[in-house]
Amino acid sequence: MIRKLKTVVIAALMSASALPIAAQDLLARQAPIDRKMKAVDSVALSRLIETEQLGSPAADLYDDWNNKYAHRATELPDSFRIDLRGFCMPTTSRVLTSNFGARWGRQHKGLDIKVYIGDTIRAAFSGKVRMVKYEAAGYGKYVVIRHYNGLETIYGHMSKQLVEEDQEVRAGDPIGLGGNTGRSTGSHLHFETRLCGVALNPTLMFDFVNQDVVNDFYMFHRDTYESEGRLANRLRGVGAQTVDGEQKVQASKPATKAKAKKSRYLKVRRGDTLGALARRYGTTVNALCRLNGIKKTSRLMPGQRLRYN
Repeated sequence: MIRKLKTVVIAALMSASALPIAAQDLLARQAPIDRKMKAVDSVALSRLIETEQLGSPAADLYDDWNNKYAHRATELPDSFRIDLRGFCMPTTSRVLTSNFGARWGRQHKGLDIKVYIGDTIRAAFSGKVRMVKYEAAGYGKYVVIRHYNGLETIYGHMSKQLVEEDQEVRAGDPIGLGGNTGRSTGSHLHFETRLCGVALNPTLMFDFVNQDVVNDFYMFHRDTYESEGRLANRLRGVGAQTVDGEQKVQASKPATKAKAKKSRYLKVRRGDTLGALARRYGTTVNALCRLNGIKKTSRLMPGQRLRYN
């Protein structure tokens, strides 16, 4: 019996020694690689988020992180480029029920979009949830998200919040359900876009009718953003009207065909100047500035859209 066992052991040793040296080396190296690969999937997402945070323009704009204030105005930069790529429309609804601006003797700081109770509301960009609160005399059930591109967005009057404070979210993640909570007279989503706590007209960046952003980037200028916001409303020909007790934002119609004139837009290319654009499109620098609410010294960004008539 002992002789047979010795024979089997010797045969096994001879078989192992017959393996090519390269194959033995491969087996030796493969074990630690397999162990490492098991950890790759679990850290890939966290590394992606860390990379976004490290390159986040928001880190240079905000000094603090708190869950006390929905918005508190701080010092605005003279100019700031907001990256609108990688967006997701917060709702598939195309119906605006109230526009940004003066309303009922006060300033309406966002857009009201018609949604029904239970409709899914999604994060507009990737970022981190700063607030999940309830305000009976205001936003109702609302969520505030600080995005890596520097913006903060507010989603109000929801029936249910689906996220928690300090939670990381990706663009398109469900964050709540449409509702009629707080200071609201009908189910809708109140949507705000803010920079350093200051409300910007969402129409400068979002086109809900076409379910798209206006451009890849929005160039914010502290001295012109308010006039640009008013101009954005006029360019889209929208005005609030009361229908059956509810404000409806509708496109204004020209009185006659003779008065109807289609607005035309150009897209800035690398190296373009206001002077070169004026010559190319048969207009003047002053006209471009007036139509777009900018100054002669304003910096043009590739991809920026400008009205030229």
